[in-house]
Amino acid sequence: MTKAPWSALRVDGVRLLQRLQDLGQFGALEGGGTNRLALSDADKAGRDWTVQQMRDLGMAVQVDAIGNVVGTFAGMQDLPPVMTGSHIDTVRTGGLYDGNYGVMAGLEVVATLRAAGVRTRRPIQVAFFTNEEGARFQPDMMGSLVMVGGMPLQAALATQAVDNAATVGDELARIGYAGSAPVGAPVVDSFVELHIEQGPVLEQQDRLIGVVQGVQGICWMQLRFTGTSNHAGTTPMALRHDAGMCAMRCAAFIHNLVVRYGGSQLGTVGGLQLKPNLINVIAQEAVMTVDLRNTQAAPLRQAQAEVLAFAYRIASENGVQCEHRQLADFEPVDFDADLVDCVEQHAHALGLSTLRMPSGAGHDAQMLARVCPTAMVFVPSRQGLSHNVHEHTDPDQLVHGANVLLQVLLHQANR
Repeated sequence: MTKAPWSALRVDGVRLLQRLQDLGQFGALEGGGTNRLALSDADKAGRDWTVQQMRDLGMAVQVDAIGNVVGTFAGMQDLPPVMTGSHIDTVRTGGLYDGNYGVMAGLEVVATLRAAGVRTRRPIQVAFFTNEEGARFQPDMMGSLVMVGGMPLQAALATQAVDNAATVGDELARIGYAGSAPVGAPVVDSFVELHIEQGPVLEQQDRLIGVVQGVQGICWMQLRFTGTSNHAGTTPMALRHDAGMCAMRCAAFIHNLVVRYGGSQLGTVGGLQLKPNLINVIAQEAVMTVDLRNTQAAPLRQAQAEVLAFAYRIASENGVQCEHRQLADFEPVDFDADLVDCVEQHAHALGLSTLRMPSGAGHDAQMLARVCPTAMVFVPSRQGLSHNVHEHTDPDQLVHGANVLLQVLLHQANR
């Protein structure tokens, strides 16, 4: 790869790390980590601070109708922009880096170019997307999904929070981020998202940069079993209509299915609520969540069909009602081959070891892939921890990832 005139540029690691720490103060948890649920007061505070950072860097800031925020660093020509970014909302027990790192690294790229007096041919945009986590409103990655036209705006705005009766539209208005920029047909040259891996593979294989080739498909469902509440000591087993037993049988079936499928199939029951939830009362109701993932679409669809068939059958056999609701449904995504190669080449030019890999988690990049060439860059996560207050990536690894992002964005924006 021929060296470009900007190949010697490097980010300011101290400045990057300070921005991450500063953003982490909004919704900070005692003992570390952050709780910055989408469209909460803490999210508003983090948004306000990040928007000010953009403006301090001379970026033009625009907010769209679903609350996505895009800062633009003007290029020399009025061409479709090269975009980077991620999200700043977190789960209730989030760390400092999930999503936040990609946004702060994007701002650090702009700060580096501005300090060096470098202006690229194409504009560079840094975005943070609304409700990526899906912890408060479902589906996850809502902002980027609406941006690219994958979900109707009005349906998204009407989505109700899991923690109260407020809707996305209500909360956007309340915190002042019901923007006017249109959604549904963004004009973007290419998109590159920098992110922590959120898994153990890079650390286990002693690689510094993950070259992400795509994102596995994700199927989220809620299953609700409704039976009869009754006395645990006087009701014979054969005469019970036990919603809790049906849910637990279904959870065991999912585990066995994943073992049977092997390969890249994953399955998780992350939520289970019983009513009346008493030690000596047969559960009248059981509500469970199911998370199925696979890098291949066909086995993912087959797994979903098997789980639903089993759930309805076990309910019927026990005189229990079953119903299901789809919470999220995303096909596997392959990233642009040329842009993936570009990430790998620039990482190698920086002397960094790489590993080509899929993403196990969902990301805004998989939504942007619907409208433009897209790729991702991963850095290691210590012990694979994420969605955890102990989430950690070493400072030098954070800087390495930001330097890869810098060079890839320069390459893309100067084409």
